[in-house]
Formats: sequence, structure tokens, C-alpha cells
Amino acid sequence: MRFTWIPMTFLLLNACGGGIRGDVGKACMAAGRSAANPALCSCVQQAANTHLNGSDQRRAATFFADPQLAQDTRQSDNPQLESFWTRYRAFSAAAERSCR
Repeated sequence: MRFTWIPMTFLLLNACGGGIRGDVGKACMAAGRSAANPALCSCVQQAANTHLNGSDQRRAATFFADPQLAQDTRQSDNPQLESFWTRYRAFSAAAERSCR
């Protein structure tokens, strides 16, 4: 009986944002914004997992610390960065919808 509550506690903590995994979620928490909390940053990471591959997530995570880099990426004429920005916009729209 007592062994049953251990996995349940672990699942509950993960559902509530305990143990944030992923570059975007960690960057969200580390950015120092007042609205950042484990539940929000876990939700944002879930959106990133759905819309961005691993290298895209690493690039997006840098935007939390350096917003100018996001602006530079958005304005780039580089086809690879333009493609990334399209995926990033889909991710950010999904995160905005689901992580309110």
C-alpha cells in the first residue's frame, strides 16, 4: 500500500511542473520574469516539444536571455532562419493559446 503513493506523488509533481525538462522550459524559468512559474514554463516546453525539433528548441531558448537575437532572427534574409521563424511562430501561437 505505501509503495502505491510513491509513483502517484511523482506523477502529480510532474503534472504540476516539478522537474522542468527541456531547453525552452529551463530558459523560461531562468529568465527571471515575474509571471514565470513551473506550471507555465512546463506548458511552454510542451508546446515547444510539439512544434520545434531539438535544435530549434535550443535556438528558441536563447531568445529568453537575448530578445534582440529573436528580432535579428525574425528580420534575417537567411532561408534557414526564415524557415525556423515560421516554426517558431507556430510554437509561440500554440503556447499562447494553451498556456494562459
